Amino acid sequence: MNKRERLISVLKNKPVDYVPVLLFHHFCDQKDWDQGLVNSAAFEKNIIEHGNAREVFDPDVIKIMNDTLMMMPVDLSFIKEAADFKKIKPFSMDCRFVKKSIELTKRSLEFFEDSDAPVYTTAFSPSYTLRWFMRDREEDLLQFIEEDPDALAIALKSIAKSLIEFNRVLIKETDVEGFYYCVNNQNNFFEDTLFNTYVAPYEKEVLKKANELSNINILHICGYDGLPNDLELFKDFHAAAYNWDVAAEGVSLAQGKKLFGGKTVIGGFEQDQIIYTGTREEVEKATFDILDKCGQIGTIIGAGCTLPTDIEEFRLEWVRQASIKYAVENL
Repeated sequence: MNKRERLISVLKNKPVDYVPVLLFHHFCDQKDWDQGLVNSAAFEKNIIEHGNAREVFDPDVIKIMNDTLMMMPVDLSFIKEAADFKKIKPFSMDCRFVKKSIELTKRSLEFFEDSDAPVYTTAFSPSYTLRWFMRDREEDLLQFIEEDPDALAIALKSIAKSLIEFNRVLIKETDVEGFYYCVNNQNNFFEDTLFNTYVAPYEKEVLKKANELSNINILHICGYDGLPNDLELFKDFHAAAYNWDVAAEGVSLAQGKKLFGGKTVIGGFEQDQIIYTGTREEVEKATFDILDKCGQIGTIIGAGCTLPTDIEEFRLEWVRQASIKYAVENL
């Protein structure tokens, strides 16, 4: 069974020769995130580190780490009041960000030319994108939402149009095959009714259009920094597999599999715990524990989000080898 066959089988809840591993980390420091258009050295490092990582860890699933071009730029500098949200325009696909994103993806994939592993890239939801560019103005954002939630919806609709088109371009112009689609509502940032009424429709629209491009998309419910979400809000977000932070959410892989209708689940490891600090024996034991609890059908071993940037690459390979060993011992 090759890597592509293995992933397709696991997404269909069919038996596999061993449970695949989806683990990754940023290659660039946080100061270099989204700096690819102005910092050529960081852009080049972002690409080259894919090759350095491949020398140690041969992934079951390839995930392009677009650290330096992570978020599609949205100009919100003119937002002074809620009504200004209505002025946000869709993003042009004929711009440097899109062209450099295509370049980053293609050049990074050159290090995997001999691999049969499926290729993913990260995609972000409209609300994730909006909040990212207003992360230093969250109080303003909350005030604007309270004053005029309809303006928020108009903004999210505009951002969604751009994200949908950008995802289409990546599928068309590169060898990307699926999306690791990031959503969240950590600490109930949007209260449930507001989320369901004004936010979720546009999150779902981006996912729906992504599903028209690919049938292997992953919904990542981001619990970065251990901040929880209410997974119930995402039950009707349709994807091939679901990933969340089991520690932050307090929901095991087995419990989540039931919540998401028996679909394939991804995770098990906490980002900066055993996988980051443990011995090889401890990492192997943790891998075995994950598989003991969730089984080898419809399971992908992963973490709740990106691993620490400075994690040693061989630790990811330890997990993959442990999964292979587990399969042999549990035929």
